[in-house]
Amino acid sequence: MNINWIEVFDWWSLLKSFVVGGLICIIGQILIDKTKLTPARILVAFVTTGVILGGLGIYEHLVNFAGCGATVPLTGFGYNLAKGAIEGVKQFGIVGAFIGGVKASAGGIAAAIFFGYIASLISKPKIKKQ
Repeated sequence: MNINWIEVFDWWSLLKSFVVGGLICIIGQILIDKTKLTPARILVAFVTTGVILGGLGIYEHLVNFAGCGATVPLTGFGYNLAKGAIEGVKQFGIVGAFIGGVKASAGGIAAAIFFGYIASLISKPKIKKQ
């Protein structure tokens, strides 16, 4: 059985995902290189931006356009929190604002903890010199 990989993959979607995800990463790298912001503050800024744009319904358009290129970066995590909180409020009222976001992103949180632990076992971290 011969598989025509050109027909199997949607190359246009892959390109859009790569470009959008890459642009988000470029913004993060510029913030690291050109500002005095710590990586933790940049992380919080990306997640907060995703929450705000997700709550306003703007980030949904980027997700529809770029797929995983928009959902995998930290802004996508914020978008997922906002989307879950909105759905939680619709289902459970004001209490859903607190449980909906965590429920929607529980898989990603668990994966980050698990793979972060595995990475800590494999690697030998070094302290960054100032």
